[in-house]
Amino acid sequence: MKRIRGIGAVAFAGAVALALTGCQQGSASNGSDSEGDGAVTLQFQSLSDQPATQEAVKTIVDTWNAENEDVQVEIVQAGWDGTFDKLITQFAGGTAPDIIHYEASSIVSFASDGYLADLTDHIDADLKSDISEGVWDSVTQDGEIIAYPSTLQSYMVFANADLLEAAGVEVPSGETMTWEELQEIARATTTGGNYGLGWGLASPTAAMMSLSLGFDGGFFDGEGAEASIEVGDGELAVPELIHEMAYTDKSIEPTSLTQSGSDVLASFYGGKVAMTVQGSFQAANIAADAPEGFNWVALPPLEGSAGAIQAANPQTYSVNVDSEYVEESAEFLNFFMNGENLASIAYADALIPSSGSARTEVETLAADDPAWTQVLASGEGLEGPPFLKVEKYTEWKDTIATPAYQQYLADQITSEELSAQLSDGWTDIAG
Repeated sequence: MKRIRGIGAVAFAGAVALALTGCQQGSASNGSDSEGDGAVTLQFQSLSDQPATQEAVKTIVDTWNAENEDVQVEIVQAGWDGTFDKLITQFAGGTAPDIIHYEASSIVSFASDGYLADLTDHIDADLKSDISEGVWDSVTQDGEIIAYPSTLQSYMVFANADLLEAAGVEVPSGETMTWEELQEIARATTTGGNYGLGWGLASPTAAMMSLSLGFDGGFFDGEGAEASIEVGDGELAVPELIHEMAYTDKSIEPTSLTQSGSDVLASFYGGKVAMTVQGSFQAANIAADAPEGFNWVALPPLEGSAGAIQAANPQTYSVNVDSEYVEESAEFLNFFMNGENLASIAYADALIPSSGSARTEVETLAADDPAWTQVLASGEGLEGPPFLKVEKYTEWKDTIATPAYQQYLADQITSEELSAQLSDGWTDIAG
């Protein structure tokens, strides 16, 4: 069902004019072969930014094009920065590509405004059954599947095994690791001006929202514009634990709280911090960039009072509802998402593939890499979080939650004030 479209008009008064003058790539409506031989050209806007991942995507597309002369796919390479605003402009101006790469939490408003095609009846049956209901739920709005969920990240603890050994700490070997164990290891390895943990939380909201699920911290109840918020003990558990480690235990390197995750890696490589919490994708960067002889390990998934649960916010592939070739786009995505193809992308990005067959393929590709054992294990606890159903989540995250968490982590406000800012801010936005 196509909804009333308002996102472009609300966000940018001049979006249409900008789209017509500066974004002339067009959708598949203008992408048929100019010589009239009946071939279709689908524009595929890809955000993959790692060279190995871009090569994997190109290989998949080249294979499809070689086997499907009547339906050709053209990669339109883009970047993650500014994608939301760019898509607003493209949709408002009628220049959005046929196939759109993004993420589940950011496509809600586009789906609500009717810009994304309902793919429910186009998805290959085997692929549908190969992905869990919880992950499919993360890309389902009003009963319509509006994207293919592809790869996911978790938050993982990476450790300098030599520093743990020097502190008399055994590397945890269980299926999960409690937050109490993390605190104990961080305290034990904080010594001589070095810290137990470095955690890049310059943009903290995603980590807070994801890890809070391990304490039953769901934040939102209801869907769309009707969602309400509750910030209680479960929602505050993760920020309070981090705050305690930073200001009571003093086991978190304070500067790291204002840095990005990537910035913290320098301190990790230099032995200034014994552990770091990072997105699972950093496993690939650590393997490639760590100094020769650097002895690092990935620790078991963090477990809260409700389990080792984190938010499933997959990267997604959607189809522009105005494309003349929705069915052809879905056929390509069914091919793109087969186990071997998805595994090649996931392995290149050090991300968790959404399907069981792709995870099996990755296990084979990563058979000699113990870090991948923990990366894949962390994927077992990924669940579709409530915020993926909330229409104005992105606005709340950027304008309310992020500055509030930043103040709390800088010890400028109390947890009670944090709760009030998160709740009152949502009330103001939701109207």
